[in-house]
Amino acid sequence: MSDQPPTDDLRRPVPNEAQLQDEFRHTALLDHEQAEPRMSLGRVHMRVRGRFVSVWWAIPILTAAGVLIVLAAKLYAGSPAGRALMAQYPCIPHDPPVPAGVPAFVRWTHLLTFFFLIIIVRSGLQILCDHPRLYLKVHCTPGREWLRFRGPVPSDVVWTAKQDAIMLSPLVGLPGGRHTIGVARHWHFIFDILFVITGVVYVVFFFATPWVNRLLPTHLSLFPEAASCAVTYLSLHLPQGSIGFFRYDALQQLSYFAVIFVLGPLAILTGLAMSPALDNRYRWYARLFGNRQIARSLHLLVMLSFVLFFIGHMTLVALTGFAPNLNDITLGVNRNDLNGFGIWLLVLILVVGFNVWAVRLSWTHTRVLQRVSNATVGRGMNLLFDRFAPKVQYQRKDISPYFWPNHSRLPEGREWDELCANDFRSYRLKVHGLVEHPVELSLNDLQEMAKQEQITMHNCIQGWSGIAEWGGLPFSALIDLVRPQLDARWVMFYSFAEGGRGGTYYDSHSIEDMRHPQSLLAYEMNGARLPILHGGPLRLRVENQLGFKHVKWISEIEFVHHFSERFAGFGGYQEDHEFFGYRDQI
Repeated sequence: MSDQPPTDDLRRPVPNEAQLQDEFRHTALLDHEQAEPRMSLGRVHMRVRGRFVSVWWAIPILTAAGVLIVLAAKLYAGSPAGRALMAQYPCIPHDPPVPAGVPAFVRWTHLLTFFFLIIIVRSGLQILCDHPRLYLKVHCTPGREWLRFRGPVPSDVVWTAKQDAIMLSPLVGLPGGRHTIGVARHWHFIFDILFVITGVVYVVFFFATPWVNRLLPTHLSLFPEAASCAVTYLSLHLPQGSIGFFRYDALQQLSYFAVIFVLGPLAILTGLAMSPALDNRYRWYARLFGNRQIARSLHLLVMLSFVLFFIGHMTLVALTGFAPNLNDITLGVNRNDLNGFGIWLLVLILVVGFNVWAVRLSWTHTRVLQRVSNATVGRGMNLLFDRFAPKVQYQRKDISPYFWPNHSRLPEGREWDELCANDFRSYRLKVHGLVEHPVELSLNDLQEMAKQEQITMHNCIQGWSGIAEWGGLPFSALIDLVRPQLDARWVMFYSFAEGGRGGTYYDSHSIEDMRHPQSLLAYEMNGARLPILHGGPLRLRVENQLGFKHVKWISEIEFVHHFSERFAGFGGYQEDHEFFGYRDQI
């Protein structure tokens, strides 16, 4: 592994692993311990008819609505129509016969899913904090979000998406801190995979065992029976009959089925809708949910639905027989003792202990977590998404009215100042490395070569998106010009700008990605010269990758055998310093 890129003007010492770890902990956590804003309910606002209203108003509104619903349920339950409904459609159906008890595969998958969802929810909240705004349109225009977790975007300064991130306590988020999205994504995706595997195992056993008769809705009368249950519960009564160990009431059956076979798949499918590789290959997929940003909003709402279901579920477990219910779900027996409670207490202690360990690992051995994620999640993404060459194009009417600027630092220094002073006439793009024909190209040289224009959607790792028209040189034309050697497998891009923690900003792409038709060296944006704020004079577009890999203010390009030969060896500045995945395609 080389300590620096090849050209003299970019040479500088590379921090060792201990320095990178310490730098990350101090910058992302310790320096932000007193930072504002932090995630709190007091800062959450929803847009209602063009005005942002605090969600605190939801508390009295929901309380009043709850009281009215309970009163209405009591009145209806005592009315002739209500009594007739509950007599004709009992909450606990008698037919068809179902197996008693909970089989072992349900008990184990139930326990594992609880554990996995704790990690998924905590890391998901951390990811949300990196762009704490939710939209209904792909344009992500400030002030048009339907839900936000911090105040309005300042209008009197250039405000970047990275500045918009908020702080989250490690007691709530995983790993906590500010702009720790790379680490949060490692936890989120690793446990997503475990969640999916557990779900597949459950479904196989579900349809292969008599348990299918216990949970699968097979007759329409379940719906009025569930309505009868709802009236019973809402009128503050419990249904009469044998439940729990012997059979579920109708509302339980439908709720459990919906959580497993609706919420679970919806969480997975909406997550996939945030993949640039998928969205920019198959436009119809994101349209299944409306668009990418609606899918992101649904993803959060599904997460909240899991949390609310858990709260309601545990409340009913306690009200309908705490000890017997815990024995049922842990041991598969119908006994009224504390054995099941003891097991679940031990499970909770282990889950809390794991979460404490996970936070500590995230801040002290982050590179270990990154390596594990790259070996599992990274390879999985390669298998799923590498075949999807981007091809989706939009129309000019689809161009976003606002495109978030996003950078840690703008370029600066004498060389950059001189380039700006002569309007980039002296700019030269250096292309070298494992090529037969190294070149230095001016902007005029680039503009005189093959030009391509494309209107595509940008997908940022933070969650925002935007559509813009890009004009520039297809990278495949540059490949044809410089003729890479046979052992050149990766392409390094170096920027005039520094990364957030100092040192040249850089990133890498496989040469296969750079041959895609929409891989572009862009010098125009929306029909005009590329603004400096968005990467001028030259930036990269690779539409199957997330935005942090679209290097701006490109100074030089190097063809290498593997990205591990440069700097810390993990593929880019964000990968080396902030522990991002090297092939994040969601």
